[in-house]
Amino acid sequence: MTTNVTQVNKKSNKMRLLLVVGLALMVLSNVTACRRQRAETVADPKAAEAKLAEAEKLYGQREDLAKVRQAVFLARQAQQANSGNYDVAWKVAQFDYYLGEHTNDDRERDDAFRDGAEAGKTAVRLQPDKPEGHFWLGANYGGVAEHSLVPSPSSVSNIETEMGTVLKLNEELYHGSAYMALGQLYLKAPRIMGGDYQKAIENLEKGLRFGINNSLLRLHLAEAYHAVGRDADARKQIEELLTLTPDPNYLPEHKEASKKSKQLMAQLRG
Repeated sequence: MTTNVTQVNKKSNKMRLLLVVGLALMVLSNVTACRRQRAETVADPKAAEAKLAEAEKLYGQREDLAKVRQAVFLARQAQQANSGNYDVAWKVAQFDYYLGEHTNDDRERDDAFRDGAEAGKTAVRLQPDKPEGHFWLGANYGGVAEHSLVPSPSSVSNIETEMGTVLKLNEELYHGSAYMALGQLYLKAPRIMGGDYQKAIENLEKGLRFGINNSLLRLHLAEAYHAVGRDADARKQIEELLTLTPDPNYLPEHKEASKKSKQLMAQLRG
């Protein structure tokens, strides 16, 4: 009887030992795989820089939306090559936002804003004290909210949070564009969710201190003035916009603002 019990105990101890060894090997294998995956993800910073440079050249031709799609594709390849690169992350968010704003394909638009928001979150996680990630995260949040069938109060709050952070870090960024984004938010949001024409005007006027040559900012300020019946002020903004010498880096945006401002001017005259 004693011998049988001893044998059973030995077998039980052996099974425990095998189980412990098996678990240890499994953990070691997982750790090794994670390290290998991480090494592969951040394996080639030079390739990432090259891909991003190519993507930026294509984005410079963004009036052709096919070029933007190529830019997004290459920027995502750069992100795969170096997932820890802050500049890559926020530029993916930037390119996605432009695609979402200009495509006529609803599915492509929704995917672009969603992917742009994820890239923005990555940028914010990598460098929370830099403004670009916060700006493009907030911009993509805005794109999602604008085209959502049922926008939520939290979406307004998220945009306010990100753009508010930009203003704390660098209110001059992109010629006052964080103020412009907040102005658009308060201009377009339903009143029940925080929409407020006066707040829109206040933010856009603040942005004008840094964006005297920001064509889109002047357009949205003219729209806000028109919304409250200040049509003389709206016409003045449009006239200023149409006489601007555009920044070469923002020619597509200037052309877009000029076209829409002429349409608004015709409406005001009518």
